[in-house]
Order: sequence, then structure tokens, then C-alpha cells
Amino acid sequence: MNTVIHKTPCRTLEAEPQTVKARQDKRDWTQYSRTIAVLMSKRMSELGLTQKMLAEKMNCTQQYISKMLKGEKNMSLETICKIENTLGIEIIKGTDENKQ
Repeated sequence: MNTVIHKTPCRTLEAEPQTVKARQDKRDWTQYSRTIAVLMSKRMSELGLTQKMLAEKMNCTQQYISKMLKGEKNMSLETICKIENTLGIEIIKGTDENKQ
């Protein structure tokens, strides 16, 4: 009787450096995303805006706004700029200080 045994290599207990870096990067942008969500939510309350109203002003969907407010969206600089302009808040600080 011929039995073929397929052996798969064992994964080491140490995570690969790239995997650890990717997880840290995701944690970093998620933290920023949540901070932006808090700023957005606070300003929306001050202005009496609903998600739908903000979506219309930003020319996007209410679902997209919902994801941003949950801190689940990795936003582009373009999107952050739209948020700043629409809500009249400053999210990215320090860029004006470098202008001379």
C-alpha cells in the first residue's frame, strides 16, 4: 500500500516583519480616521446637519458619510479637504505654518 503524505511547512511563531508593519499602518490610519470622525460628528451637530445633508453638500452618498463617521474609511487628502471646506473645520494642521 502506497500512502502519499503531503507535508506543509509550519509557519513560524514570529510574524513576518511586513505583516507586523501592515497591521501597524492600518492601526495608524484607523486612529486618524476615528479622530476625523469625531471632529466631523461634533461639527455636524453644531451646524444641525444630517448625514444626508452633508452628503449632498459634499456630492457623495449618505452611505459614504456613514462609513467616514464610523471611522472605517481610509480617506484621501481630497476627501479630507472637502470635509474641511464643507464643515468649516481644520483637520490637517501645520501646512499653513510652512508657507513663507
